[in-house]
Amino acid sequence: MKKVLYVPLDDRPVNLDDVITLGQSAGLQLITPDPMDIRNRIDSDAEASGDQLIRTCSPTFGNTANIRQFILDHAAKVEGFIISIDMLAYGGLIGSRRLRENGGGDYPNYDSSTAHLVDVICQIKKRYPHKPVYVLDTIMRLATTSFTEGLTYDAYVESRNFMGQPRQAYTAFNDILNGYNTSNTDTQYGDTTEFNKEQYYNARQHKFKTNYYVLDRLARRGYIDFLAVGVDDAKTEGVQINEIRFVENFINRSLGGCGGQNPNLAIILPDADGLGHSLVARMANHLNRGRKGRTKFALQYYGPHGSTIINPYEYMSVHDNILRHIDIVGGQYVTSSPDIEIIAITDAAQVPSAMARIDANGPENRATVVIDFVGQGAANAAITDALLGSQDTGRLLGYSAWNTAGNKIGLSLGMGQARYSFLVSEKKEAALEAAVNAHGSLLFKRFLKDYFYKAVAIGEIRTYSRSHGKYSNFPQTMADQNMLVFNSPEDYEYMLTLLRDRMQTLVSTLGDKPAFLIGNSDGALNVKQICGPSWRLARYCSVNLPYDNPDFLWGRAFEITLTPAVKLK
Repeated sequence: MKKVLYVPLDDRPVNLDDVITLGQSAGLQLITPDPMDIRNRIDSDAEASGDQLIRTCSPTFGNTANIRQFILDHAAKVEGFIISIDMLAYGGLIGSRRLRENGGGDYPNYDSSTAHLVDVICQIKKRYPHKPVYVLDTIMRLATTSFTEGLTYDAYVESRNFMGQPRQAYTAFNDILNGYNTSNTDTQYGDTTEFNKEQYYNARQHKFKTNYYVLDRLARRGYIDFLAVGVDDAKTEGVQINEIRFVENFINRSLGGCGGQNPNLAIILPDADGLGHSLVARMANHLNRGRKGRTKFALQYYGPHGSTIINPYEYMSVHDNILRHIDIVGGQYVTSSPDIEIIAITDAAQVPSAMARIDANGPENRATVVIDFVGQGAANAAITDALLGSQDTGRLLGYSAWNTAGNKIGLSLGMGQARYSFLVSEKKEAALEAAVNAHGSLLFKRFLKDYFYKAVAIGEIRTYSRSHGKYSNFPQTMADQNMLVFNSPEDYEYMLTLLRDRMQTLVSTLGDKPAFLIGNSDGALNVKQICGPSWRLARYCSVNLPYDNPDFLWGRAFEITLTPAVKLK
């Protein structure tokens, strides 16, 4: 397997476990830092008096110095690099938005320690100029992080609303930094209650200086082969917009872009947790296929056209977001004769038509990716039932219904592109077998998590957590956002057992669906190899989810560890 160094955004499964499996499905071995060096956690302790919560504390962030050294230590052993600036410079996504006492000095000499960390990218590119270096960075989101360094959910709500208010338009870098509090009517916004807005602005200034440093000192000078800038938790107006337009203008002016994008060098779009998938897909295409051209993607909507839809947490239409993700994964958008067809379901009423197309694509050996845009953060029940009722679903190259529109696109297109690049290029039987098992496991997990956990089992967990909260001065609806703090150790263990029992049952339920029919001699098939118009297929034979594998990784109901292992033959 080709080795690729991967520094993730954080250690949540969507950014680590799933991306590692995605790499395996495309013949890549991702080399990642020590788990303790990328460990991210929200507050794990509380100060309380009886049943009154005073504050939460003790978050965990990544070890930036160790991550920098990890990159240097392993650079000679890998064929490419995918590096998160948030992890390298701040210890992860939540670390990159920590409130600060100051925003650093004047650019470019704003923070020597941060520059020292990110300049490791220059070092490895100078040493290994022919190895591709891909970088993911994020524009800081609107909201603070709930239950991190004492910030509450009320702070999250207030900060997102406050920072989402319209701001005065600025184009100059320093004007943007100094204009965060200026409204679109050229007046100053008032004080905040639940968080310190000046410390927030300091954090925003520091992060935006790092954004600029990456663009100006790394990408512009050729140390980065491709840069993906994700706008996390966005809105069509607010403090992010000037930053977004600045990045777009920089790409146009200094990186040869058009319309704020350059498919060969840099893309900015609404997403964060899907960027790992997208860049692994681009890397897989580069390492597996070389200069054989871009994968051609066509797009079919079943429901309203994506140009009419803007997700509440994004600033770009769904259609434009799909096009930009196609650019990131190294693909090409076409209207006919595609290599991969994207089925974008935007209305559950159009499921019969979408399924007719999916069921036609299977026998015709037409590679397909499906995105469920109807479910709000979790899979839609009607769409899921239809998909799982078809054996052709088992051979999808990509699928997602998880979280924001940008996340869904990044996960599903990343799966599709990574897998396709391998299917059309690999010849060795052992490699083909290992990769189809990885892809089958990841596809199975997407349904297990996106629907059976996020739309079914999570409700029981949340209900129990909220009804057993131990603090009377906080709304019980907050308990499941930090169960380690808001629930007793005994209740936490009960919920962990409940999760593990339910997931064992749901694995069997999912495995029995026609989409998989695991262990059945007439079961569903997955794609093992593509040889021109001919496909070699493999049947789903078994699935195993270790009982103690499901876990509340961050101590909250929203995110769980879940790693089913599927075997095909």
